[in-house]
Amino acid sequence: MAKSIDDYTLKEAWEKIESALNENPKPVEGLNVVYQFDISGEDGGSYQLHLADNKAKVEEGTPSDADCTLQMALPDFKEMLLGKLNGTAAFMSGRLKVKGNIGLAMKMENILRQYDVKEHI
Repeated sequence: MAKSIDDYTLKEAWEKIESALNENPKPVEGLNVVYQFDISGEDGGSYQLHLADNKAKVEEGTPSDADCTLQMALPDFKEMLLGKLNGTAAFMSGRLKVKGNIGLAMKMENILRQYDVKEHI
């Protein structure tokens, strides 16, 4: 039986995200950006998503300066991955905080929409 996203640790979820982005890099073509995700909660942590040269690399912690930082609780992050939480609605309700380039935050949501995360997670 396949695991549900709630069964994954945050680290396992990021491994799946990195794999999905590298299997189908078309939505991230031409991007050269570092996203930082500060996820709060029991299994939370900071992760950076590096998009460059049509590849994705996920790193735990904050090894680089981020172009855009997104802060949210772990349950909200998982809901957003599954398409159950709209990024704009999350931002407007305070469930998502963005530091840096807000346009990049909107681009990230569009990127995530192009993947069926349920297939990968």
